[in-house]
Order: sequence, then structure tokens, then C-alpha cells
Amino acid sequence: MRTPTEKLIIISIACFLSAFVSQPVLAQKSKTIYHKDWIDLNKNGKKDIYETPTAPIEARIADLLSQMTVEEKTCQLATLYGYKRVAKDELPTPAWKQELWKDGIANIDEHLNGLVKTQYSYPFSKHAEAINTVQRWFIEETRLGIPVDFSNEGIHGLNHDRATPLPAPIAIGSTWNAALVRQAGEIVGREAKALGYTNVYAPILDLARDPRWGRVLECYGEEPFHVTTLGKEMVAGIQSQGVAATLKHFAVYSVPKGGRDGHARTDPHVAPREMHQLHLYSYRKIIREVHPMGVMSSYNDWDGIPVSGSYYFLTELLREKYGFDGYVVSDSEAVEFVYSKHRVAQDMKGAVKQVVEAGLNVKTNFTQPSDFVLPLRELVAEGSVSMQTLDRNVVDVLRVKFRLGLFDSPYVTDTKAADKVVASSDAREFEKQMGRESLVLLKNEANLLPLQLSNLRNILVTGPLATDTTAYVSRYGPQNLQVTHVLQGVRDYVGQAATVHYAKGCEVVDATWPESEIIPTPLTEEERLEIQEAVEKARRSDVVIAVLGEDEHRVGESKSRTGLALPGRQLQLLQALYETGKPIVLVLINGQPLTINWENRYIPAILEAWFPNSIGGQTIAETLFGEYNPGGKLPVTFPKTLGQIELNFPFKPGSHAGQPGDGPNGYGKTAVVGSLYPFGYGLSYTTFEYKNLHITPDKQGVQGKIEISMDLTNTGQRAGDEVVQLYVRDKLSSVITYDSQLRGFQRVTLQPGETRRIHFTLLPEDLEMLDKDMHWIVEPGEFEVLIGSSSEDIRLKGKFEMMQP
Repeated sequence: MRTPTEKLIIISIACFLSAFVSQPVLAQKSKTIYHKDWIDLNKNGKKDIYETPTAPIEARIADLLSQMTVEEKTCQLATLYGYKRVAKDELPTPAWKQELWKDGIANIDEHLNGLVKTQYSYPFSKHAEAINTVQRWFIEETRLGIPVDFSNEGIHGLNHDRATPLPAPIAIGSTWNAALVRQAGEIVGREAKALGYTNVYAPILDLARDPRWGRVLECYGEEPFHVTTLGKEMVAGIQSQGVAATLKHFAVYSVPKGGRDGHARTDPHVAPREMHQLHLYSYRKIIREVHPMGVMSSYNDWDGIPVSGSYYFLTELLREKYGFDGYVVSDSEAVEFVYSKHRVAQDMKGAVKQVVEAGLNVKTNFTQPSDFVLPLRELVAEGSVSMQTLDRNVVDVLRVKFRLGLFDSPYVTDTKAADKVVASSDAREFEKQMGRESLVLLKNEANLLPLQLSNLRNILVTGPLATDTTAYVSRYGPQNLQVTHVLQGVRDYVGQAATVHYAKGCEVVDATWPESEIIPTPLTEEERLEIQEAVEKARRSDVVIAVLGEDEHRVGESKSRTGLALPGRQLQLLQALYETGKPIVLVLINGQPLTINWENRYIPAILEAWFPNSIGGQTIAETLFGEYNPGGKLPVTFPKTLGQIELNFPFKPGSHAGQPGDGPNGYGKTAVVGSLYPFGYGLSYTTFEYKNLHITPDKQGVQGKIEISMDLTNTGQRAGDEVVQLYVRDKLSSVITYDSQLRGFQRVTLQPGETRRIHFTLLPEDLEMLDKDMHWIVEPGEFEVLIGSSSEDIRLKGKFEMMQP
């Protein structure tokens, strides 16, 4: 990687040469701009350095920059939201020659993706052709022909009409399957590429540390190593297809004060050491290892400074320490919040100055790009923002466009291929596999599951989530999907073998919710009758499948919750069903950990399904009846009550302990202690034995690596998956470290009686800690190895020592 000084030298030389090689002259638009191996983007009849595919990227950037006016430069620092979000037209019109983007634009977001009705989202080839038409306008009708970066969301499948859907990120995190997530990224990337998108806003690297927060649904989990491992594979998969991946949300975004979402999203109470060890861990690792081309800056603050206006976050950390060389795009309204919410700038112009100087490259909001570009031009004209700062920010955007090959191959070359690539048959099989692997079995008393269909004549499916479809098509993923809900999935699986009855039982919430979570109200007559209908049908059934939880209107962005119990009358429904004495299977459709204490104590079988993909009802049914053996693990801790928050992994020694017993300060019997389900927890229809732990060497230099192996055996009667989890404990350290930390995991499929040797390698970076001076080091000393089936269910222990060389 070149130093900033070397880059400046290259830029200076290239600018000097370009002055002699090509003075830009706007020529008549003509097909002659397209040559065999280059495009005459500035229409001057010459092959400029920036038009030369074989020239070094930094030289091409410098040449182009030397030809750009302030108007063209500032246009490369703003987003145009797509059709009907901000843009009024599906395709270019003559009026575009009078719009701001006549001088170009950084990116166009969510254009024609089908969230807003358009004729160009489907068939897929029609979208690719439309994107080509828009791109062609920027190539042929703007002075310098700078191509557009077409961005789109993609956290659980590409955010496009009928693309391949993945389950919600919290469910993806429950797979604990890095290879599967890599494949998911490849599918998202290839579908984006085929449709004409060049930048996917994914993955979300926020840690789900506060379960009240509405966007827990969109996180992989609460633990940084786990999130990093999966996030790295998603980035690598997307970018392997020639598409940029943009990480979000940088930084410390997911822990607003009190878990409050919406416009609150601010004031995270996170200490510096915790921030670097937990919340920034994924960014540091992923940027260095797989080089994502984008980062989205968040609109929260940290320690009194808006992140999007922080030179420390956007330049010192991202670029100078982590080595990020892509471009930073703001989360929507992050720039405006600098003055409107955080109140550290007087107006929009003051906010623009702060974010530009901090290192923000591209401003995004559901407003005209002129809201940002015009104040920026004023600042440059009056000297308040230097040309050096402006050029620095523009260079980052151009670099990504060159890396993507947009200056040489700006169009989708085979638009017809999109119809075969997007939502292809092999992706359909993958959709089913990921849906299956995301399911987590929380309880299975007396082996109620899997259900034996041969012993059942009447089955009741009940609950408001049994027929809900919103939880299968949540935000930032594919839309307009045909959904198989749980009732349909059970009916399809059972066929004529038994009779499947249905009763809704209750709505997702009652009329006064969420106030009813703090001021209970009595059942209405209508609610009483709904529950009574379900009870009567339960009495005539052999088993009850209760599908409860949250729908899309109860969890997600700007939907933090006051409580974490089942909302509305759902617990009352379940308690009434329990009184019938019939066996009950609880299927949870939800987006965050729930405080299901009564449910866990009294309901014999509980399956966590999160927000599934569109065929979730099918995979859930297959799992309930034993065609598939669930093997997912929880990526978050389930607390017993809101009063325990924060309760998550990793944690500092003693911070999850109970209260004192006998002693001078009393008995301390005032609170429930411990989690409902710990991080990494999940059951199976089979059993596994851990044995033969081997650690080598038992002593190693601080820059050496440690090899760990053990045997895993399926000791049950069914094939199944186990997630072997490796935790490491630093026995003695100069500053307080976490009680233990996840440092490896593998999802393994074994046949009955099969044994497999499992291998892990601990690198020095896996043992790093921040010392008293905030330096990452490996301290000499003894470390304990803990291997097990969850963060609490440890089956094997060993130790090794790291020594000074």
C-alpha cells in the first residue's frame, strides 16, 4: 500500500503530464467514443490517462481529477436516491441536462429495485437494460463521462423485486456457518452484478448488545469474533463478483441510550477500551483482511462528537489505522443531524463543513443532492473548505469506480443473462439450506420433537404468526415474494396423513399496545372468543403448534420495544392452551431475544425461527416433523428480564455473577440471576460427545501460533449438526480482560456413530488485548482453552503458555 506522500507524488506527476497529453474539449456525442479497448469519456478524440485501462489507478485518478471543475468534483460527493425516492424519472429525460447531475453524480441508490412500483424491476433483464440506459446517459451526456456507482441494500438478500431471499441477519448469525455465509455473499453479489448494481450495502457489523433495540433483527449477533467471521465471508462473497460491499454502520451505532431507536439513536454509553475491543473489532479485522470498498458512517455520536463529523473516526481510525481506501457514504440524514439533532453546527452549511473535513465522502438522504452540493460549493468558493480537502474526498470515490472497472466496462454486458442468474434454481436450494440451518431448538422435553406424523390424526396450528407474511419480507432484502407461512408449510407437509386445523387465537398485539405492557387491560369480548375458539380446537387435537412472536410492524428499524415479552394477548393464549393438557410446540417468529420465562418452564418444545426467508414455513414444518434435524445456535443471550440488561457475551469477570450470600452486607436475595438461554446455545435431536483434546505446543512465543484439536462423535440415532465453539481465557493480565472470548467455531455434520477430528489454530492476534496505553499486544502468561456446545456448556478444558521470545 502506497504512503500518502507517494500518492501525492504520483498525482502531481500525472497532473503535469495530463496538461500536455489531453486538454479536454467537449465534442459532439457520437458512438465513436467507444473504441476497441477504451472509451473516449471526455470526447476529445484522444486516449487520456484516465481512459487507459492499463495505466495505474492512482495515475488515472490524478489525470481525471486535473480535468474536473469544482462543479464536477462536488457532484461526485452526493447520492441521488432512485425513482420516486428522489429521482422523478425512471429513465433519463431531456430535462436532466438542467439538473444538478448534468455534471455527474457519485451514486444512484435503489434505482428501479421494485420497492416503488416500476415497469423496470422485472423481468430482471429489463432492469439491467434500464440501468444501462441510465449509465449511458452519464457516459455520453456529461462532459467527462464519469460513470455512476449503482448502490442497493442487501443485508439478507439483494433488495430487489423477487431476488433470492435470505433469512434475517439474526437468523444468518444463528447458522454459525462461515462457508454458507460466503455462498450467500456470492449469490447477493452475482445477482447485483447481473442487474446492474455495483455496490451492495452489506453486511451490518453492529453488535446486538441491547435486545430492546429494534435493529437486533438486522445484526449477526452480540459477539465480535462471531460477527467478524461471518461478516468477512459476506464481504468476500459479494466482492468476488466484482461488486463493492459497504460495511455498516460505523460506528458504535447499535447501543443508543436505553436501546431507544428512531430519532433517539444517540448517546451510546461505551468506554474507549470497550469500543475498540467490541464495537470496532469487526471493522479493523475485515478492512485489513478483505478490503471492502465502502463504509457507511452512522448518525449517532460518541463522547459528544457526531461520528459522521469525526476526523478521528473517519480518517484516523478508518484510513490511517485500518487502511481503508474506499469511500465513506453517510447513513441517511447523518449530515443533517449534525445541526438538527446534535446541535454542534448552526445550519446545514456548517454541518457540511464538519463532515467533509472529517473525511465523509458521499452524503446520502431522501432529499435532493443539491442540499449538500450547493453549500459545499459555497464553502469551497469562500475558502472555508480547501481544494486539497475537496480533492482528497473526490479521489476516494473515483478510486472505487476505477477498482470496479466502471471506466472501462460501465455497462451490463449481457442483460438477458439476468433472467437466468437472479433467483436461479440453485439459489432456491441454497435458500432452503440456509433457512434450515438458521433454526435453533431451545427446548425439547421428553423428546416431543420431532413429531411422529403416524401417531397424529388432528393437528392444531394457532397463533397470529401462523399466517403472517410480513416477517418473511422485512426491510433491506428482496421484496414482492411469494411466502409460505407456517400454516401452509404444515399443511403441505402433512398432506392427507392428518387433518390440520387452524385458529388465529389472537392478534399480534392488543388495541392499547404498547401501553398495555406497562398498564394491563382486560380481555375484550372479541379477544376472549378468539382464545376460546383456539382452546376448543386444541381439545380436539393431538398436538398444538403455537406460532407466536413479532411481526414486521413490531420489530426492525425505528421499532425499539418497551418490553421483551410476547406482545399483546399471546401469552394469555398460550396459557389457555396449556390448560387443555395437550402437548404444545411453540414456534417463535421474532427479531430479538424474548423474555419467555413462563413459556420455557411450561411448554415442552420451543423452536426459534427468527424472521425466516420466504419458504420459512416449509423449512419449519420439515424440522418439526423430523425431516431436518436443527443445529443452529443462538448468536445472542436471552435475558430473563429487562432488569438484567446488559446481559451478554463476552463479559468482564464477575459481571454476570449473583449477589453475595451470608456476610456483613446481607443476603442479597433480591434478583433473578443468569440468562434464560446463553450465547451459543442450541439443542439437537441427537447427542454429541467431545473428547481427546490436544494443544500444541503447550508453551509458545508471543508471536507464535497454537494448534488445538479434539474429537467430536455423534452418539445419537440421527444425523445432525453440532457447532463446536472454542473459547479462550486469559488467566492473568495487566488490565481487566473478558472472562473468556470466542476465538473459533466450526459447524460439523455427523452421521450416527461418526467421529471427526476438529482442528483450530490460534494466531497471535486471537490473543491480543489493549494494554494500559491502548496498544494491541499479546501479553506473556497462561491461557485456558475451553471447548464446548455453548458459552456455558463447556465440555473440554486445557491450557497453554505464551512466553517472551
